[in-house]
Amino acid sequence: MANIRVLATDLEFPEGPVVMPDGSVVLVEIRGRRLTRIWPDGRKQVVAEIPGGPNGAALGPDGKMYVCNNGGFSWIPTRNTFMPGPPSAAEYIGGSIQRVDLGSGKVETVMDKVGEHPLKGPNDLVFDKHGGLWFTDLGKRRARDMDVGAFYYIKPGMQEVVEGAFGMMPANGIGLSPDENIVYVAETPTARLWAFDLSAPGEVKPRDPIYRGERGKPIAGLGGYQMFDSLAVEASGNVCVATLISGCISVIAPDGKIVEQVETGDRMTTNIAFGGPDLKTAYITLSGKGELIAMDWARPGLALNFLNKK
Repeated sequence: MANIRVLATDLEFPEGPVVMPDGSVVLVEIRGRRLTRIWPDGRKQVVAEIPGGPNGAALGPDGKMYVCNNGGFSWIPTRNTFMPGPPSAAEYIGGSIQRVDLGSGKVETVMDKVGEHPLKGPNDLVFDKHGGLWFTDLGKRRARDMDVGAFYYIKPGMQEVVEGAFGMMPANGIGLSPDENIVYVAETPTARLWAFDLSAPGEVKPRDPIYRGERGKPIAGLGGYQMFDSLAVEASGNVCVATLISGCISVIAPDGKIVEQVETGDRMTTNIAFGGPDLKTAYITLSGKGELIAMDWARPGLALNFLNKK
């Protein structure tokens, strides 16, 4: 933890960091309901006000920032911070995928339903090299029940969407293997990482279900009281999953081996992104503390499509 540099403080539940080519980091503040740019000198600039609950973010092929909007939470004070609670009927506006013009701050809704089914709580997203967009829908947890999750693929052009898999418990972080033949999805309460083989862009390969109709395979799970949040992938193919409660980044090899767990000092460690020279700087959101931090990373991150290159 001596390696940690604090880049920004007093953020209202930061998530979805995107490391820009100019060295700034664009992230969402879920509780603050805005998209914010953090400059290298620590200066904060509001890019756009986004009602509901802006959650994940990714730069698209059109140069606009695409945002998962979970629709909004209620917020519960706990341990000198705030935790997401059941959605407030007065504030929940429904889930959607949105895009933001980084110059003007204009916010547009790309999609708010799949077929006849409204999106409940979109959470994380990643673009493939073709310009298609994978995203998860965590759903919503209410006082007495909760939704099951799913992940989807919006085809290039942002007009047509297909279902990857439905019925996860539920789906949070999402990322692609370096060859884009596998999509990884993290389940939050189970702390389980799933791998879904792809037969073509946006197409999950059929497979015999293990137990309840699964289309993927679980490659790793954590013991004790730990939960998975969002993730990023290393150039080597390792999957780095932000891990709640224990407050760390869990690095998981493609075969499921736990490579290491890197402590961050915040039990609400929610996301990681790579940038800097050779993509060997990890930018991590500490949502409990309201901080964006950076640390040197042992291995380079995977260059994202339409964003950073080695």
